[in-house]
Amino acid sequence: MATAMFNGQVIAESDETIVVEGNHYFPPASVNHEFFTEHERTSVCGWKGTANYYSVSVQGETADAAAWYYAEPLEKATNITNYVAFYPAVTVTA
Repeated sequence: MATAMFNGQVIAESDETIVVEGNHYFPPASVNHEFFTEHERTSVCGWKGTANYYSVSVQGETADAAAWYYAEPLEKATNITNYVAFYPAVTVTA
């Protein structure tokens, strides 16, 4: 079971994550969306496509653009469509 925590709160948990380049990508249904807000940041990966970002907020603490996902990934990354991964501001254990 992989768990993502921020500020003492579990924000995602799943035994069906997909590990890509060392990052656990959590299925959309395993993410507690009440702690996430869309962020305007985007970035581009040469083989995954354009990433969109979320900020994560728990009990008054916010980590801007601490989570990312690929809403429309390139062909080689379709298995992670809308799966969510995290920067180190969020602690992920597996």
